[in-house]
Amino acid sequence: MKLKWGLFIASMSILVSFITVRAPVAELKDPSSPAFTNRNLVRGSTGGDVYELQGRLKHLGYYHGPIDGIFGWRTYWAVRNFQYRFGIRADGIVGQQTKEKLYRATRNYRATRSHKGSIMHYSPRGRITNNDIMLLARAVNGEARGEPFIGQVAVAATILNRLEDPRFPKTIPGIIYQPGAFTAVSDGQIWLSPNSTAYKAVLDALNGWDPSDGAVYYFNPATASSKWIWSRPQIKQIGKHIFCR
Repeated sequence: MKLKWGLFIASMSILVSFITVRAPVAELKDPSSPAFTNRNLVRGSTGGDVYELQGRLKHLGYYHGPIDGIFGWRTYWAVRNFQYRFGIRADGIVGQQTKEKLYRATRNYRATRSHKGSIMHYSPRGRITNNDIMLLARAVNGEARGEPFIGQVAVAATILNRLEDPRFPKTIPGIIYQPGAFTAVSDGQIWLSPNSTAYKAVLDALNGWDPSDGAVYYFNPATASSKWIWSRPQIKQIGKHIFCR
């Protein structure tokens, strides 16, 4: 009986020791660690979170290239230099530790859109998400496929200009899916996979290039049947589209 009681006491001591040692480790894990993207970013990554990565690195003086949402060699070396300076393994991969360090180092960073080339990861009406970028590329592909590249950028810019106009919905999906707003939605071309040119046009528009000069409407004069659209003040014609206010 004494032997069994001794074994029980010993077992309980080991269990208590295990709990005492292990509990603080669990408390150190923070599932809500701050970061600006849910995925790891590597050379070749693209999207809105790469825009923000480049903007934050530029804010700290590590990145000196164009903020274009494309993780190329300049971004790679900027990440490595940041990692080296902050005591992180300099592998050029934006993993959780790098994201957390960068987020904390640029806590007050806010990106804005301007026509002088700064990025648009936040618009006056909210954040531009990766899903927004893909939807914009689908719209450009459906509306302006075959147009000159500058015309495709102008279409993307026109959609973005509507975000800043109180007459239109406050989100990219709301603008694009507004009833009767875009032919590509009506005829189903919005569901075609966008090509790389459409995606690049969206990135250039997000980066501040607006060949439409502030237009919020455009139409093809060869196919437009609405008298109302002809009444809008015209700005310019690019390819087959007339852009207007």
